[in-house]
Amino acid sequence: MAQPAWQDPEPLALDTAPVPEYGSGSLADLLPTLSAGMGVPGVSATIPELAPADRNCVFLIDGLGWEQIKAHPDEAPYLHGLLATSRGGTGRPITAGFPATTATSLASVGTGLPPAAHGLPGYTARNPETGELMNQLRWKPWTDPHVWQPYPTVFQLADAAGVHTAQVSSPTFQHTPLTKVALSGGTFHGRLTGEDRMDLAAHQLAAGDRSLVYTYYSEVDGKGHRFGVDSDAWRGQLMYVDRLVQRLAEQLPPRSALYVTADHGMIDIPFDEQSRIDFDEDWELRAGVALLGGEGRARHVYAVPGAQADVLAVWREVLGEQFWVASRDEAIAAGWFGQPGACDERVYGRIGDVVAAASADVVITASQNEPHESAMVGMHGSMTPVEQLVPLLEVRS
Repeated sequence: MAQPAWQDPEPLALDTAPVPEYGSGSLADLLPTLSAGMGVPGVSATIPELAPADRNCVFLIDGLGWEQIKAHPDEAPYLHGLLATSRGGTGRPITAGFPATTATSLASVGTGLPPAAHGLPGYTARNPETGELMNQLRWKPWTDPHVWQPYPTVFQLADAAGVHTAQVSSPTFQHTPLTKVALSGGTFHGRLTGEDRMDLAAHQLAAGDRSLVYTYYSEVDGKGHRFGVDSDAWRGQLMYVDRLVQRLAEQLPPRSALYVTADHGMIDIPFDEQSRIDFDEDWELRAGVALLGGEGRARHVYAVPGAQADVLAVWREVLGEQFWVASRDEAIAAGWFGQPGACDERVYGRIGDVVAAASADVVITASQNEPHESAMVGMHGSMTPVEQLVPLLEVRS
């Protein structure tokens, strides 16, 4: 029944948010499942559709969501032809995790843990020890990586179990804190070109009777942020990465499985006042807020002490038709960051007093404090299918 025009609209019910499939079909479940199939102790196979292989390679393409592959059969014929193989031949995607953003997703991939455990719950998050907002992609301000994320990576567990373990990526990432806490273990091999990474990944895969190899490509995401996923620049990158996947697949040694996945999808947001709400210019949203974290489509809101309830009420009233707006405890209970109700004590205070996840095609920018991020065309972070669903395409030899 339609609401009368004079009646205030109801905010989105939290139980309508499509929460990630932690424990059965999320990025955090991928490496534990592959490693369990190789006999690595201390991990469990939680994606039941995947069959074990002796040699496993994960190629993570930053920003290439499930819906983007489906929508571009001409630009990505090889990837599109693999859609039916996704998730063990079911033809279904997996979920990134919340928020659907690079730092969080890479930590989930590498540790095999959801954000509520590994503790990287967004692009930026408050450090409860200092009260400062920490950028978890650039690791600023500096925080001891192994205090921030103390769990071993799956690569470390596999390496200790005698699996040949390697990461093949840009040399830029070799010594970053994010690599240390999420992707370390075995050997890191830096290569500049995509072709060199594919060739070396195949070589590393063949280097052991049991192998776990990870490789990565970032520029699909880069072009999407700058120009949008409806741009020629983005489509050009998609065409290039399609050829990279085929190049790697054609070099797989015997007894291998290649899995092509992503850390998130992406959506283009129009440059108008209805689609881009500027926190820095909105006195209602700023009232009672000490820090604004996260990113445009997945905001952590840290309230001034004593103002948490008021901030939650205002954000729900102002944004409730376009965002799922939850208190910290509600978001944890609903399973946004991990299994419902589960959250490590050290992570609890990193999550916003209020968490806002976009449902509509809208972002909350911060033009003064986040000028670079606010100028991006392509955005991600929330739980909508275009952002949350990622492929798990499979090629076996």
